[in-house]
Amino acid sequence: MTKKLTVVDIRAMKATGEKITVLTAYDASMARLLEAAGIEVLLVGDSLGMVVMGYDSTVPVTMEDMLHHAKAVRRGAPASLVVCDMPFMSYHVSIPEAIHNAGRLMKEAGCDAVKLEGGHEICSTVNALVQAGIPVMGHIGLTPQTAGLLGGYKVQGKDLDSARKQLAFAKALEAAGAFALVLECLPAALAQAITEAINIPTIGIGAGVGCDGQVLVTNDMLGMFEKFTPSFVKNYTHLAAQIKEAVVDYKHEVKAKAYPDAAHSFTMKVDIAEVLKGE
Repeated sequence: MTKKLTVVDIRAMKATGEKITVLTAYDASMARLLEAAGIEVLLVGDSLGMVVMGYDSTVPVTMEDMLHHAKAVRRGAPASLVVCDMPFMSYHVSIPEAIHNAGRLMKEAGCDAVKLEGGHEICSTVNALVQAGIPVMGHIGLTPQTAGLLGGYKVQGKDLDSARKQLAFAKALEAAGAFALVLECLPAALAQAITEAINIPTIGIGAGVGCDGQVLVTNDMLGMFEKFTPSFVKNYTHLAAQIKEAVVDYKHEVKAKAYPDAAHSFTMKVDIAEVLKGE
């Protein structure tokens, strides 16, 4: 990927019917690999709280955490569209504070857009951010930052009233100026109906194939995060087992004095006896 992608490019993909690929990234090394593989959008997700930092949820993640990781991702992937999650309570207190925090992610970390969770209650904030020149990706369905209010990590929109509510959220966020919308843990038929009802791209995660694109936590799809794997995640490989096997081999060779061997050691031009003479 050589051309720098923009939100305009991502919106155009919906019009042409080309599916949008999104994966999470938390450091420069992974970001570089994902960009080389052609992934269009890198999401610096607050999922780093669980995947990288060892928390039980995304709630403890701070602005400083997000800035730190977003800067690394930007350095690793200069051409990708980098979207950064705004962490819990960074956009809830007031609109001026939301603009200030989102502005930091743009100015200090070089992000291309920010992502906010919620429906009608955040539309005024989304609109204010867009008016300030900050592209916003919305996020409805299961919203991990407020999962406690939803009764836990459960599929949303399964009955008529809640399905209509999710559709209303999507239309309101589009009207507020969001350039794209994550649909998390929604029935496939509902996600497709929302996708067809709005003009901005939808990015599904546990929301079926009818969305305009898909996103997964990279560590999940690579089989690196063993604590919990959502049912909608497909493991494209199982790196955790491979990593542990490699580490066990390393330990065994070190203990057995098989590593480092001559091929992995350096030589010198003089005899060591000459170096030590006179000591």
